[in-house]
Amino acid sequence: MPDFLGLGAQKCGSTWLYYMLRKHPGLYVPPVKELHFWDQNRAHGLDWYRAQFADAPEGAKTGEVTPAYAILPPQAVAEVRREFPEARLVYLMRNPVERAWSGALMAVTKAEMTPDEASDRWFIDHFRSAGSTARGDYETCLRVWLSVFPTEQLRCFLYDDVLAEPRGVLMETARHIGVDPGFFEALPPAALAERHNDGLGTPIRPQLKAYLARVYRAKIVSLQDYLQRDLSPWLRDADDAIAAAPRRWIDRLRDRIAG
Repeated sequence: MPDFLGLGAQKCGSTWLYYMLRKHPGLYVPPVKELHFWDQNRAHGLDWYRAQFADAPEGAKTGEVTPAYAILPPQAVAEVRREFPEARLVYLMRNPVERAWSGALMAVTKAEMTPDEASDRWFIDHFRSAGSTARGDYETCLRVWLSVFPTEQLRCFLYDDVLAEPRGVLMETARHIGVDPGFFEALPPAALAERHNDGLGTPIRPQLKAYLARVYRAKIVSLQDYLQRDLSPWLRDADDAIAAAPRRWIDRLRDRIAG
């Protein structure tokens, strides 16, 4: 154990995935969503980790969802493979501009502020942080994991897929893990639409969206080539944000950063 890992990414639908997987009678995930074993609790030892799945019904596939695993260093990913070589991996991705903003809003709350109290410079400092930058670099995350695990053991979904066709995402995830997808096929629409861990929902400031669009546009193009998947909606959104931001806003942001 475990048979599968939800790698993240942060703010890309992993909480929804966790609660949906908990419903399946052929799956077991621990009561705590994020075990953080491979990034924070490794010192507890593998016996502790395996004990988190001890309550699984006989024959159930077991796993956990910890978004921080997406940015594990190569040596940690190699250890995961050594210990659980057959593990199936699931990775959710979201428009990186939206992901960065959602992550920053979560950080605002942890800093005991409201979004209105945080300056543009505060947000940009967060966008530029090592954690935010790494979490939004999906291609690097995928390359690290796929340098160790076979391609067929990792399945990627877009947050757009979750919004447009949640049932299809869950059925494909079930097939990937190796359990009956029919359970998710039979779930009523209301169950599929359950919301968990909703963010503040504060709209992004146009000048900050333009800043993030400039940061991530080239990465989106590269990811599109790497995945061989159409990401044109993300690119159009970035181009629209850049076009809508007057030059004076960008100059003002630069001045604030410099100041």
